Amino acid sequence: MKTVNIDRRSFIKVSGLIGGGLVIGFNWSSCAPETQGVVDAVIGVEPNGYLKIATNGIVTIMSPNPEIGQGVKTSMPMIVAEELDVDWNNVIVEQAGLDTKKYTRQLAGGSQSIRQGWESLRMAGATARRMLLEAAAREWQVPVESLSTNMGVISHEATGKSMTYGEVSTLTKDIVVPETVELKEISDFKIIGHGKKNVDAKKIVTGQPLFGLDYQKEGMLIAMIIHPPAFGMKLDSFDGAEASQMPGIKKVFSINTAPEGVEKQWSDVNAFNELVVVVGDNTWQVMKAKKKVNVKWVNTSDPESSELHEEKLVNLLKSGGVEPARKDGNPDVAFKKAKKVLEKTYTAPFLAHNTMEPMNFFAHVTADHAELAGPIQTPEFLSKTVAGILGFSEDQISIMMTRMGGGFGRRLYGHFGSEAALISKEMQAPIKLIYTREDDMTQGTYRPDYKVTYKAAIDENNEVTALSILGAGTNGGPVFANRFPAGAIENYQAINFNKESNISTGAWRAPASNFMACAEQSFIDELAET
Repeated sequence: MKTVNIDRRSFIKVSGLIGGGLVIGFNWSSCAPETQGVVDAVIGVEPNGYLKIATNGIVTIMSPNPEIGQGVKTSMPMIVAEELDVDWNNVIVEQAGLDTKKYTRQLAGGSQSIRQGWESLRMAGATARRMLLEAAAREWQVPVESLSTNMGVISHEATGKSMTYGEVSTLTKDIVVPETVELKEISDFKIIGHGKKNVDAKKIVTGQPLFGLDYQKEGMLIAMIIHPPAFGMKLDSFDGAEASQMPGIKKVFSINTAPEGVEKQWSDVNAFNELVVVVGDNTWQVMKAKKKVNVKWVNTSDPESSELHEEKLVNLLKSGGVEPARKDGNPDVAFKKAKKVLEKTYTAPFLAHNTMEPMNFFAHVTADHAELAGPIQTPEFLSKTVAGILGFSEDQISIMMTRMGGGFGRRLYGHFGSEAALISKEMQAPIKLIYTREDDMTQGTYRPDYKVTYKAAIDENNEVTALSILGAGTNGGPVFANRFPAGAIENYQAINFNKESNISTGAWRAPASNFMACAEQSFIDELAET
């Protein structure tokens, strides 16, 4: 039995407002309501998510987390439907918008959506099922324990009576939310563990609008950005006179996405904050106009930063300027006494994410509200950033998530969303910002480059007596000092060197972790052979 954490008065308020069906609010940790349709009737209700059962038996379940292709728009509602004990063929899934007041962790990253939502999603479905059972029991004047459910139908075996969830949904008024609910045994699962088609599959293969680039709004203009040609460069001046005279072009101007006094979020990774913007009627017109804008950039890099990072690292090591992240025993002595030393170096270059769908975002900023929509893995952090740069409260920001044509960590960093908001504010019109493939590849936020050297000391008995790991990476080294074989070798040393750079980097499928796993396992294999 699991405790349900929900405000009873709020539930009564919900069920009393809805006619011809049942809408239930649940405290499930990563769910939010859609701000349209039936939910308009329950504005102000406190629970975190909504599940609607219509009189025809159709169940609408909101999918809370961003969908990158990992399948959570299908799998999270499956968990609710399992405990509800409804026919999956009668389920409609809708993508929820951002609402930080009604849930936590509406985020796609770290592969945590199912892990963190598992129990609370189950409780949501189980609570709805229990309330439907109690409504049927009251109607038939029988003990609730004498009822059973199957595929959205409630049955009373002794009398042969049955009702669909749709029929009983009209009888739920004043049913109190139970303090405890019983969850299914995993062996009784009918939906989870049984293959279900992706809820968006047909829309994807028939080209229906799902992705950010598909998003349309009446009166929408198209915007594109001109980035500096190299890292460390900054906007000096620009001349957009010729471009402004081209067909369909509305305006050429500059924006600053990092104004002074605005707190940066961890997701605000961007090497280029001062940008030139071209706005026009359509994509082709804007792409042509971009080429006619004359932009002057200035180099702001520190000349000393051009010195080879590897030379710096070698000098630091020789001078003792890098402290080991972990040191066990006396590896220096062990290496001096070694019969032989095995040393191998592994590297990984900078990698662009190169998602199938380039960065894009829609924004419509008015005097007191900002409406945004697009492919984003971190909508809550984008909301905070946009509120800061616009001088709004977060209550004045709404974000709708579209399906993403690839994420891989790239869309954890939502600078393209805040750029879209600033452009819309300047134009006083709805706009869609679109990055070209070239814009996307050269803006940065690359998977970091890494280099790691493993070294093992081997004695005359062919035993390993010491192990040394030296790693370096841009904007954060790759070495996890306490991972195996740390603790398994008496003389051990791990050094992790951070290579500072004006090149912007970000997550690309657990970059340091999987690089080090490959390097570590490769070295252990070579060591075993040696």
